[in-house]
Amino acid sequence: MELSRTERHKQQREQRQNRKRKAVWGYSVLGIIIIAAALFAWQGKLFDLGGTEAQDGITAPVGDKSGTGGQDQTAEGADDSKDSKDANADDETAVPDDKKEATVRLAFVGDMMMSGRVEDVVKDKGYDFPYYYAKSLLQDADLAIGNLETPLTTGGSPADNKLFVYKSSPKMAQAMAEAGIDIVNLANNHSMDQGEEGLLDTFKALKSANIAYIGAGSNSKEAYTPHIVERNGITLAFLGLSRVIPDDTWYAWKNKPGVATTYEGTKERAAEAIKSAKKEADIVVVIAHWGEERTDEPNAKQKELAKLFVDSGADLIVGGHPHVVQGFEQQKNSWIAYSMGNFIFTQAENPKTWETMALQAECKKDGKCELKMTPFFTNVGQAIPLEGERGQKLMKRVQEISPGVQIDQGGNIRKKS
Repeated sequence: MELSRTERHKQQREQRQNRKRKAVWGYSVLGIIIIAAALFAWQGKLFDLGGTEAQDGITAPVGDKSGTGGQDQTAEGADDSKDSKDANADDETAVPDDKKEATVRLAFVGDMMMSGRVEDVVKDKGYDFPYYYAKSLLQDADLAIGNLETPLTTGGSPADNKLFVYKSSPKMAQAMAEAGIDIVNLANNHSMDQGEEGLLDTFKALKSANIAYIGAGSNSKEAYTPHIVERNGITLAFLGLSRVIPDDTWYAWKNKPGVATTYEGTKERAAEAIKSAKKEADIVVVIAHWGEERTDEPNAKQKELAKLFVDSGADLIVGGHPHVVQGFEQQKNSWIAYSMGNFIFTQAENPKTWETMALQAECKKDGKCELKMTPFFTNVGQAIPLEGERGQKLMKRVQEISPGVQIDQGGNIRKKS
């Protein structure tokens, strides 16, 4: 049956609407599927982000051994392992104490005299007063050495051929020992100020305080015999030698007390004593009394004797007598400190005699030593640290009179390269 035109239009309109509804439904379903897929993907990403946050530091509940908790523990374990490896590496590069090269630390001070005005001070303030500021430095050393420029006696007879004659109480020996002094040099121009009796009394006082002495003896054999001592597996020999005495009555002879000298006719014996000491010891130290008073630089005789001592085997030479600080020099591998100045003394008019130092030497078994100077100021009867600008000024002055030597602000002494 043929439809009318109106009915045909109505049918076509309904067909278009049906297709439109189907299309809308189809698009709707497709949209729902797409949205669902997107939501699913987005939700999965959220889960992944949660895992990442846990790795970055969110703590898993106690007892949770899965996921992030395990990863945190693994990271900590990895760090611990690295620290352990670093520690092992340090252990491998560190040198064990028993394999480090042994050294011996020495401390030297200059002229010590406790007579006259100094005696008045120590009687008032105590026999330990002179070393109040220096004792820690002396006690820290393996061995501490000084030049004792006075007899320790209550007897004796004053020398009649001298302008300055000293005499100090034997009680000073114990005070020196308690301050840390181990060895004193007696090869100088004051040890016999009270004659042979005063010298023998000095021996007794030092022995009673367990302080070794060098450079003098009951006879020439004792005077030229080194004091040999061992520290830290290193053997050291100490000798005292003087180029300054009033006259030949001070010489030590075969059957006569006196001092070891280095004049013509005796310097050869001094050289032989050094050579013999070197056969017995790893390190030979010479305490030399020489030079001219109140002069900044060593004279020709000091330089001549220094060369003789070094050529004979001396590893370190420490000088005194000029009453002022003189410079340093290195010959071969041996160091020479030409003059330490006054350490425990009175105060003369010349301000340079008030300046002094403590010399520290750290020496190896092969005889090579590293030196350091610590400036001090000699007050009446007491050595006081010379710090700050004044200490730097003294070190600079000493460097200026030490050709080829560098002294840094810490007092370390080195040969210029």
